[in-house]
Amino acid sequence: MSLQITFRHLEHTPALDTQIREKSQKFTKWFGDEAQVHWTCWVEGNEQWSEVKVHARHKEYFAKAASADLYKTFDLVVQKIHNQME
Repeated sequence: MSLQITFRHLEHTPALDTQIREKSQKFTKWFGDEAQVHWTCWVEGNEQWSEVKVHARHKEYFAKAASADLYKTFDLVVQKIHNQME
């Protein structure tokens, strides 16, 4: 899996990096090692956002979520990608 992580207006901490890498393992499970994944995280007002784009098997998947807790957005976007697969 190819993984790219971008942070805007947000500090890139090892804890965030680790959590994103762990959540991204689901994409490898679902799409295989060929998956290309790009996460973007940012803060806008009082909300924290995550966005993930997955390119796998000649298809594009996209999800975006906001919450007061950035870690919660990771679960939300992973679930949204999973829902798109069905």
